[in-house]
Amino acid sequence: MKSRLELEQIRKEVFEQIKARNGSEDGGKRQILICGGTGCTSSESMSILNCFNEEIEKNGIQDKAVTVRTGCFGLCELGPIVIVYPEGSFYSRVKIEDVPQIVAKHLVNGEPVKELLCPETVDDGEIKPFREMGFYRSQNRVALRNCGVIDPECINEYLARDGYEALEKALLEMKPQEVIDTIRESGLRGRGGGGFLTGVKWQFAASQVANQKYIICNADEGDPGAFMDRSILEGDPQAVVEAMAIAGYAIGATQGFIYVRAEYPIAVGRLKIAIKQAKEYGILGENIFGSGFNFDLDVRLGSGAFVCGEETALLNSIEGKRGMPRPRPPFPAVKGLWGKPTIINNVETLANIPQIILQGKDWFKSMGTEKSTGTKVFALGGKVKNTGLVEIPMGTTLRHVIYDIGGGIPKGKEFKAVQTGGPSGGCLTQDHLDTPIEYDTLIALGSMMGSGGMIVMDEDNCMVDIARFFLEFIVDESCGKCTPCREGTKRMLELLQKITEGKGEEGDIERLESLANTIKSTSLCGLGQTAPNPVLSTIKFFRHEYEAHINEKRCPAGACKSLVRYEITEDKCKMCGICAKACPIGCIQGEVKKTPFVISQKDCVKCGTCFEKCPFKAIKKG
Repeated sequence: MKSRLELEQIRKEVFEQIKARNGSEDGGKRQILICGGTGCTSSESMSILNCFNEEIEKNGIQDKAVTVRTGCFGLCELGPIVIVYPEGSFYSRVKIEDVPQIVAKHLVNGEPVKELLCPETVDDGEIKPFREMGFYRSQNRVALRNCGVIDPECINEYLARDGYEALEKALLEMKPQEVIDTIRESGLRGRGGGGFLTGVKWQFAASQVANQKYIICNADEGDPGAFMDRSILEGDPQAVVEAMAIAGYAIGATQGFIYVRAEYPIAVGRLKIAIKQAKEYGILGENIFGSGFNFDLDVRLGSGAFVCGEETALLNSIEGKRGMPRPRPPFPAVKGLWGKPTIINNVETLANIPQIILQGKDWFKSMGTEKSTGTKVFALGGKVKNTGLVEIPMGTTLRHVIYDIGGGIPKGKEFKAVQTGGPSGGCLTQDHLDTPIEYDTLIALGSMMGSGGMIVMDEDNCMVDIARFFLEFIVDESCGKCTPCREGTKRMLELLQKITEGKGEEGDIERLESLANTIKSTSLCGLGQTAPNPVLSTIKFFRHEYEAHINEKRCPAGACKSLVRYEITEDKCKMCGICAKACPIGCIQGEVKKTPFVISQKDCVKCGTCFEKCPFKAIKKG
């Protein structure tokens, strides 16, 4: 157990060691920060780290350089990423064979290897700080403040970045009601999807009289393409531990659980390390900071069921029951885990708590908008150049995120739509690019904030097929408890499959809308109630694509294989025979240099190989 004086000494000592990472001061040794998040780890970043250690030892510069495994830097498109401080040199797509050169030139001779740096950080031979890159320049990292900055498995580094000062302040300087009032007046809304005011939820639980209350962190992140919560747990697990202890103090809970899916092994491992270290330091357990407050924390693993992201299904899962939603009311804040008052917040919501307590409600309200305060983390993916994690103030426009931060659409393609909120959200179009990202604005347009997935689509995406993809996911993940979700989504999926296969009929669009509205109004839980959103939004904004599929038996984007037709334009055909050689089933006939080539439509499997291989663009797709 560490005393408050010992913790303060650790903060000062370790801050001196890591201060180079703010990009302006030299903390002594050069520090080589290497991403240890899931994405970069899958691309051998830990082997790169080991190679750095070997080369540093081989060159005898152990007293001048040290490697640090961090969480995600955010710009996943350019991983594996290595940043060398104090210069802040940003090496992108690093390979193991690049390491000896970086060590020999940069660490030994002090000359960054320009050809290995991210091109955007090199301008006319001059190296710019990576924070000036378009991807980072307008971000405001609050929930992600320590990701890519500290070693997530070292509690001392967390302490050096103001770690546990918020808990200390709450326990020793604030009453529980003051903590709740601060969170409520900050305007923090739940970052898991619904956007309910966090302080109001805490107040409900605090006002309940019970001999036991619980705090639960919902880390069951299941949206396709979403990895915000996973990255926070991998890069800054102590922030979640600290926040849960603060929440426990505020509502009178002494026990917390972090419910995380087992398919996040790095996050699970680092959470367990963080909890173990916090207990060893006396930050979890009995009489924390001598305040008389007791709080303990455990991890519970989920098996990856999407429905367990719904809070009452999550409660059932922790209790050892099948993960299925419960009717509400009563709400968990009144009757939750094992019938006791329970607060459930997601990872990102909790990651904001320590900074709000430290910096104050007005600091948090200074970011964002009146009804959507603070920042929001998005997993930016799909047809955009800079895929990765983005944290921006609420109220930022979709255009700014997609073009200024995301770098726009690759290969000169046209932007078509963006899906926000995952399977529970909806698609927004080019007309909505200047829409500010806020809870209520997105809902008014038929989408939602969700947990923070943001999937960009271009002209090659078929919106009917996109709706089919999300419905297929929902049908697979439906728990089956209520008839509207269990049966209704299946009927919707059948209609969408029929339409994408060219078998759509007059009235199918109206049938989809009728089913969707029934499911929205009669499903038991929020997942079922929002399941039709992708279909309703695509019908609303891309009805012409549905009509083309049904009436013309044509997919305007050329994405639905059953409706695609490849034809060779006779006057453009050079009679070279390249397409015939490339065809895997030999359905293209013609004679080289003598007759134009023709595709046999009855034999064509529509693989698109001929379209891709023809150097003269003589094959049209329609």
